Order: sequence, then C-alpha cells, then structure tokens
Amino acid sequence: MDITYTKHGDYYYHDLILPPQPTGDIGRFGRMRKQYLKEYQPGTFALMLMENTLTQHLIDIDREAMEQINLITFRLAQAKGVTEELKARDQIKWIRRMNSCQARAEEQTIREIVLV
Repeated sequence: MDITYTKHGDYYYHDLILPPQPTGDIGRFGRMRKQYLKEYQPGTFALMLMENTLTQHLIDIDREAMEQINLITFRLAQAKGVTEELKARDQIKWIRRMNSCQARAEEQTIREIVLV
C-alpha cells in the first residue's frame, strides 16, 4: 500500500480516503442504540467506529426494531379485540387501545433489541 502526501503550505499531509459510508436512516431506535453503546459499552462503540461498522449496525437495529414493533402491535391489537368494527363504532376508544398497544410494543422492543 502506497501512502501519498500532498503539500499544503510548508507541510505535507497524508492523502487519506475514507471508505464509503452506508446510506440509510439511522432513525429513533438507531440513535437510542448509539447513545447506549457510548454510555455503557464504550469499547464496543469505539471498535465499531474504527472498523466502520457502526452506521450499518445502527441502520439494522432501527429497521429490526420497527419490524418488531409493528408485529407486536398487530398481535396485541388482535388479542385486545381492537378491530375495524371498533374503529367505526368508537374512534376514541380505538385510538386509546392502539396507543396502548403501540407503547407496550415499543417498551418491549427497546428492552430486547436496543438495550442489549
């Protein structure tokens, strides 16, 4: 591997090129995971940062968390009897129950995926 230098003024600087970064949205759960790694697993955070795997890991965590939340919310809604019939009959009750299912799903997902 040849290292090249470029002169800027009186000094020579390395011509460093960063590898391509993955594209995608880190999202809410990816940001939560990043904060968790920084605070509670700084060694893992630093290693992933140096190996250029952190961004892809955060994107994957966010995608996985969203998929799990959708699945759990759907199953909880079925178990609680939150149906389209209820939505047509009493929208406020339907919204309350769906919000409850969504909150429980998010809480469980955060414990199982983000904070591991």
